[in-house]
Amino acid sequence: MAEKIISPGVFTNEIDQTFLPAAVADIGAAIIGPTLKGPAGIPTVVTSFTDFQNKFGDVVTSGSNKFQYLTSHAAEQYLQNSDTLTVVRILDGTFSEASASVGANLSAGTKSSGSLQFTSSVDANYAAADAFGSNPGDEVQITVNGIETRFIASEADTVPADDASAGIFFFVTGSTRATFIANLEAEIDAAAIGVDANAGATGGTANTHLGLTASNAGTNGNSITVETGSGGTISTDTLTLSGATAGATSGTSFVLKTISDGVILNNAETGVLTNGALSSGSVHNIRYEISNKNNKKGTFTLAIRRGDDTAKRKQTLETFTNVNLDPNSPNYIGKAVGDQRQTFRTDDGTAYLDLSGSFPNKSNFVTVHSIENTVDYLDENGNVRIGAASSSLPANGSGSSNGGFEGGLVGRSGFDALGGQFGTFSNKVHFYEEITTAANTQGFDLSDLTNANGGSAYSEALDLLKNQDEFDINLILMPGVIHSVHSAVTNKAIDICEDRGDCFAIIDPVTYGSTVTNATSKAEEVDSNFAAMYWPWVKVPDGQVAGTQRWVPPSVVLGGIYAFNDRVAHPWFAPAGLNRGGITSAIQAERKLTQGNRDTLYDSNVNPIATFPGQGVTVFGQKTLQKKSSALDRINVRRLLIRVKKFIASSSRFLVFEQNTAATRRRFLNIVNPFLENVQAQSGLSAFRVVMDETNNTPDTIDRNQLVGQLFLQPTRTAEFVVLDFTIQPTGASFPE
Repeated sequence: MAEKIISPGVFTNEIDQTFLPAAVADIGAAIIGPTLKGPAGIPTVVTSFTDFQNKFGDVVTSGSNKFQYLTSHAAEQYLQNSDTLTVVRILDGTFSEASASVGANLSAGTKSSGSLQFTSSVDANYAAADAFGSNPGDEVQITVNGIETRFIASEADTVPADDASAGIFFFVTGSTRATFIANLEAEIDAAAIGVDANAGATGGTANTHLGLTASNAGTNGNSITVETGSGGTISTDTLTLSGATAGATSGTSFVLKTISDGVILNNAETGVLTNGALSSGSVHNIRYEISNKNNKKGTFTLAIRRGDDTAKRKQTLETFTNVNLDPNSPNYIGKAVGDQRQTFRTDDGTAYLDLSGSFPNKSNFVTVHSIENTVDYLDENGNVRIGAASSSLPANGSGSSNGGFEGGLVGRSGFDALGGQFGTFSNKVHFYEEITTAANTQGFDLSDLTNANGGSAYSEALDLLKNQDEFDINLILMPGVIHSVHSAVTNKAIDICEDRGDCFAIIDPVTYGSTVTNATSKAEEVDSNFAAMYWPWVKVPDGQVAGTQRWVPPSVVLGGIYAFNDRVAHPWFAPAGLNRGGITSAIQAERKLTQGNRDTLYDSNVNPIATFPGQGVTVFGQKTLQKKSSALDRINVRRLLIRVKKFIASSSRFLVFEQNTAATRRRFLNIVNPFLENVQAQSGLSAFRVVMDETNNTPDTIDRNQLVGQLFLQPTRTAEFVVLDFTIQPTGASFPE
């Protein structure tokens, strides 16, 4: 048995006894490669090509031309016949998500301001106030014209003390708090100051209601300057505040971060066009909007809109209604949107994803962070418990940046994988048949697995997919990674499939324009029944760039062939031939192979892509890269074993830690035998036998806490060579019985 038996688990082993003398997929494929946008390095499941486009984009621009990454082409082909694909986006260098700070209280706008002049020197009655103001939160009550008003001292960046009454919060610049209090003159008509908890203003904090700047001395001619919130007005003779927009731009209610990475998410930095359109808005980025803010309930609505919409033609992607900032509420914005993010980590050479955050992601586009919580916003009677708490709510509208996001980083410069604001490459990037070197394939350098310009990103993606418990896949595709120039990456992919034991790799042997000899020499470098190679390249229409045709490597279309095979038949059928191997999307193959070409290729384990008159381009081979002749040198047999092992291993997990008794063994047999009988009935097996009894579970085996089973399988062979003898007989001769 190959596996080390140390910790509890299910262990499978293959014994190949089919050596000759010398002479549906469960969960779907995983595709690794660059995309226009999307979370970088995080395996993400998509369920349709539309879903893929929404999460990872499609068309990029290089120079004056438009292209798709081969990742996008391959995803489109595969998802025509499958509804599950795991995508791992390659993006190397320094990259990050974009973010938007959703401001609390005030909307953006011009503030109103004015001043109230003193008409006489400071009254001696206020001399005692000089001792006031040593600490923020100190308060003093002043009675003017029979009206008592309470003032609470605060400084910039200091939250004022709680005030449930209609008082005035203030901050001081240019003088001490004590002097400022002393400068308040009896001529101020305090009764005219009506400032509620939401009448915003400038000042040190989001909770500042009214900003007052005092002069150093309260002498005749000196003044108090007042600045209100957006849209406010001031009557300087009575210091009346009116019309101020609730809120304060200086505070942040919460921060939104895009799930996708890259500079293409940035649209807040380059200005706004007519009708509220963002000049950098596109179908590939997003913007936010706040509406329906209700101070009495502490609720609001968050909408995620498409980045290229306008104020009159909003394109809302998702909406979260009646959310709030109260962590004790079921409609807390953290719970409604989600705040979990994954980060690639390694520990003792093992790659894994580190999950941060408390709430599962409900949004497809953003996560929420740095929330200005308003704990228990409403009291038991449904009333606002602390009036000032409403200043933490986000302002209606789209904020100072019109709902745009900023701060997303593209990765490294030069051969960047997004190429700037609109997905445009600044340097010449090699796509399609131009991929001829390791140093420039779709903008990445795959010379080795440690290369920070691409190789390490592929290596990390493969290291993650090595974990078969977390990522249930049966096929790995890396379109654009070619064995003749990127062997470090392709060899690691094959090693990962062999280590997992339940996954298969489709590897492209050579670049465009190669020869039969080139293809066979590269295939002969590999010996594995967990991978296959195909040749030559094929031309397909570009479904996203009208009127355009592309030369693509075989792996782009072969994923779709495998998915079609599994949909109309089963994984143990050969994904080849005129019934299941027709590449209907292919316009033509790079070469029309002769029978001699196909013989040469097949003899070296390269599966030919043939062209037949009236039949089109067809996969006409199903060999693995195993050199020794056995049943496992055929793709359908390897995929049969993958299917059987996946089912039996997953079913057997329920037996771990159960009693090692005859009853437990019967449970296993009752699971496995019906499944294999079904596979046999569907032409996957000629015969089979399952043994799990006292013959292989001896007392010594049981004492080692092992439950041993043996499965003997005789795979059904495919008819790859149809031999027909035509015998010409004379007239009158009788046909043999």
